[in-house]
Amino acid sequence: MAEDDLNTPESLLPYDEWTQDALRQVVVSALRRVAAEGLPGGHHFYITFKTAYPGVAIPDRLKTQYPDEMTIVLQHQFHALEVDDAAMSVGLSFSGIPTTLVIPIAAITSFADPEVRFGLQFHVDVPESVKVADIPESEGEDVPLRPADGPADVVSLDAFRRRQRD
Repeated sequence: MAEDDLNTPESLLPYDEWTQDALRQVVVSALRRVAAEGLPGGHHFYITFKTAYPGVAIPDRLKTQYPDEMTIVLQHQFHALEVDDAAMSVGLSFSGIPTTLVIPIAAITSFADPEVRFGLQFHVDVPESVKVADIPESEGEDVPLRPADGPADVVSLDAFRRRQRD
């Protein structure tokens, strides 16, 4: 191997991110086709997603059972599949209980169609959850977001800005 092959320069353009976004559109296209026409032949999908990703809507019992990742299968018994560029929703039954799942496309970590040995893997970072403090209920009054007994903390962003080269 040539030395240049080992020392690939770091890109200032997010090619990996763009590639992932483009491949996610393959998933969206497949799901849209199935939503409109149903699954053809023996095709079926395995979809794995991050359950803690913002916007994922699944019942608490499933979130407890699958705190990190969950895989669903779209084959014979699913209904009400809806897809847009941002998310999918689908009706499935778990232990005989009908459930509608909402899954952001960005939460999907893998998509596979075993019938044709097709699969895609995605890197997904789950943002840290922001805990909202319990805000006391008010009766028509404005509730202050912070105590009024002192000045607000101000953070200067100057330390984080890139300095221009001379």
